[in-house]
Amino acid sequence: MTIVVADTGPLNYLHIIGQLEILPALYGEVLVPPAVLREMMHPHAPPGLRLVAQNPPPWFQVRTPGHVQFLDLLDDGEAEAISLAVELRAQRLLIDERDGRRSAIALGIRIRGTLGILEEASERRLLNLAEALDALRQTTFRADAALYEAALQRDRIRRSRSL
Repeated sequence: MTIVVADTGPLNYLHIIGQLEILPALYGEVLVPPAVLREMMHPHAPPGLRLVAQNPPPWFQVRTPGHVQFLDLLDDGEAEAISLAVELRAQRLLIDERDGRRSAIALGIRIRGTLGILEEASERRLLNLAEALDALRQTTFRADAALYEAALQRDRIRRSRSL
């Protein structure tokens, strides 16, 4: 079984662009620590994301890490997500925030951000990548234009090979 832990960022942006349901299609179950759940329920979180946190779907499981590290460097959600990923020896950590990604990589955790999740979903023909990235660009998500273009270029190459 693949163990996947998520931080708030990817959950938030996938929800905003209407693609949260690709997570169970890609990974089956997604584990989140309590701090991520609290961030999802924050008054400034999108209302639909708060509803997901209040009434989680079956694929969304809350797990508490036994020991939390990095609280001095990261926000609670990132620190708990990384700690849980380490503890469970997760195959993947879904995270966008730069410092959190660096900390996870330093610990040998394989990471995937929102762009990578969308690209993986496109590889499996779960969505149209160009449309998903257009929707993502309309949010507060920030990534260098070159990252968007590289993902689209890889997608074009994959599609041309499958014709």
